[in-house]
Amino acid sequence: MAITGVAGSIGSRLAARLAARTGEVRVVGVDPQPLQSQLDAELRQGDLRTDDVAAMLRGVDVVAHLGSAFDPRRDGLDSASLDIEMVRRLLAAASAANVSGVVLMSSAMVYGAWPTNPVPLGEDALLRPNPGFSFAAHKAELERLAARWHGENPRVRLVVLRPVTAVAAGESSWAARILRAAVSVAAGDDNPPVQFLHLDDLAAAVESAVLGDLTGAYNVAPDGYVAAARMRRLSGTVPWLRVPPQVASWLARFRWRWRLAPTPPGVVPYTRFPWVVSNERLRAVGWAPRHSNEECYVDSHPAKPWAIRTSAVLQRRSLAVLVAVLAVGVGIAIGAMARARRGARSPAP
Repeated sequence: MAITGVAGSIGSRLAARLAARTGEVRVVGVDPQPLQSQLDAELRQGDLRTDDVAAMLRGVDVVAHLGSAFDPRRDGLDSASLDIEMVRRLLAAASAANVSGVVLMSSAMVYGAWPTNPVPLGEDALLRPNPGFSFAAHKAELERLAARWHGENPRVRLVVLRPVTAVAAGESSWAARILRAAVSVAAGDDNPPVQFLHLDDLAAAVESAVLGDLTGAYNVAPDGYVAAARMRRLSGTVPWLRVPPQVASWLARFRWRWRLAPTPPGVVPYTRFPWVVSNERLRAVGWAPRHSNEECYVDSHPAKPWAIRTSAVLQRRSLAVLVAVLAVGVGIAIGAMARARRGARSPAP
């Protein structure tokens, strides 16, 4: 099998997981960046936009497309067409190379964040990315392109994965960073539920898609969700400004235009309205998340000293406070008793 974007966070994890299946899977890693030998894969350096993609896929049975030309500094305005061309060339090469399966990485952001969204969203929900957020819009376009290609190549197994915000300790994705920056300005009284997925769980989902008989679209998410207010308490982050929604949108455009924050204005609805997804379909084929929303968020977001890290930490802090209060109380009591004894021993005037 082949992994495009093998040098990335997900690709390298997937390569390691497949390499652990000694002798079971032959892995070909494709990436435009210089590749590391420790990836345990047959490395083929090349650019899907310009090089001979069919040659990269020679002898490959299944390809997991994890590479992207997306550049968050421009909100995808210049990279969307590059990504679409990359996928178009990859799919054409997959047909020419008689590949039997293609796994395409999309995003749960394709559903859009809307006040009318059910919680959670299933894979049959409409794709309604919010206007002005080109990352989500171009992921939806990639899905439409792949669906048209699959209609012409029905013999090839096509799997589309739609993960929520993926993170890990020391590895915070651009989506996590911009969402964190965006919540510094709160719009109205909104407190939407949010989800955070561990990169290891995402790599495990890709592994299931590659090695199993999955077909169609699958959400990739942890179990349940956490309220945005709870998320802010976990990290000790509070909005430094709470304004009406219209003002929040204007501030986002202003901050983006002058590069005062890495937050494209189109992402504001994703901090106001729900886009929580269900993982039931993927769970039904044997995949299960090993990390909770709170674990992922706490591990990947540096917390302020006053943050509530976990319930266990909160309990320990409460116990420490109780012990301190008792110690002070005991000290006061002992002091009072000592003063009373001294008073009793003092001769009367």
